[in-house]
Amino acid sequence: MHNNDFSVKVRKPGGEWKDLFEYEVKVDQVVGSGHSVQKASMAYFDFSGIVEVAVTSNKGVINNARIRPLSYGIKSKIKGNTLTFSLSNSASLSVEINNDIFHNLHLFANPIEKNIPDSKDPNVIYFGPGIHELPNQKLKVPSNKTVYLAGGAVLKGQIALDSVSNVNIVGRGMVDQEVRLGIHIANSKNVKVEGVFASQCFTGGSDDVKINNVKTISFFGWGDGMNVMASNNVFYDHIFVRSSDDCTTVYGTRKGFKGGCKNVTMQNATLWADVGHPILIGTHGNSEKPDVLENLNYFNIDILDQKEMQLDYQGCMAINVGDNNLAKNVLFENIRVEDFREGQLLNLRVYYNTKYCTAPGLGIEDVVFRNIEYNGQNSNISIITGYNEQRKVKNVTFENLKINGVLVHDEMPEKPKWYKTADMARFFVGEHVEGVSFKVK
Repeated sequence: MHNNDFSVKVRKPGGEWKDLFEYEVKVDQVVGSGHSVQKASMAYFDFSGIVEVAVTSNKGVINNARIRPLSYGIKSKIKGNTLTFSLSNSASLSVEINNDIFHNLHLFANPIEKNIPDSKDPNVIYFGPGIHELPNQKLKVPSNKTVYLAGGAVLKGQIALDSVSNVNIVGRGMVDQEVRLGIHIANSKNVKVEGVFASQCFTGGSDDVKINNVKTISFFGWGDGMNVMASNNVFYDHIFVRSSDDCTTVYGTRKGFKGGCKNVTMQNATLWADVGHPILIGTHGNSEKPDVLENLNYFNIDILDQKEMQLDYQGCMAINVGDNNLAKNVLFENIRVEDFREGQLLNLRVYYNTKYCTAPGLGIEDVVFRNIEYNGQNSNISIITGYNEQRKVKNVTFENLKINGVLVHDEMPEKPKWYKTADMARFFVGEHVEGVSFKVK
């Protein structure tokens, strides 16, 4: 449960230092085509105003350090084996010492918790600080209930919602990371999940789901972070996902959940894919009764990493439609991509993956990439390609695409007249694609 790699303290400026508990969390390290589980650290606290943080490396001197997302611009000071910095806003951070991303500190600085439910309320299932065992490692939550995990609570079982409504899962505690699909929302309506930690947070066959300030870290095979299948009106805000497969997906019919997806929004997120994609849309559906995946929005997201050797599964932002799926009206806006280890910046394909699909996808239409910024050297060539003349990629717009500080657009002076603009971005635009444009606004 405890990891001794770091000692973490926090205080108000000039106040008394308070020690945090450093949890052990497992992460997936890919070497070649193999996987190995590494032991990283996690700590969390609530604050308002300004907080000072001191992180001491118990393994020795700190030669260098970085705090990610880099876009936050958090400045730190190193003295011996201690790193200090200040925060004025809530944040989900990776504190990395001596270039080590697999034994790092995941630090979750939360806003002050509000509206804590009454433990005596008959509609509240209350777990205070401590370790809580569950019969059959599962908590089946009825309708009209609130599950509360206090800070310091560790639940040794899955929180399962199945065909219920009006359920809240809130607090600062955690579902034990060893529990796969730690939070599982199925065929339910009007659900809120806020402030907690788990290995995964799954949504299938559901409507009106809000997931706020939730953190997930997985280490096992097929460890997707936050899947959405056959669900509508799903809203994510201020989330952190580090996953041993895709961080977040939107699929149609899958695993017994039937139908398309409409109105899925993710904003203010940090995504880290140790395997697979940070964002994936479209692979699974119903080839006999085609699904539509539409009105999908991704705002203000930091992508910290992708590590995927298989070319079929690369793309920090990927729309790969199979099973006669149609994906349309998709917006990526204000996305910052750091220098990932291996993969592609984006991958848009209408394809037929016979391993997972029973038919090719129907199409990809009306996709906007606005204010996308990538800084790095490791991206492979991105791919945009359709399947045939009936199954195309149509109307893809890039606005203010910036790669290593260079704005890529149709009128850029650096582009020879005989080049495609996509060449300047290192994008391959293949057959059965129409209406790709690069603009500055």
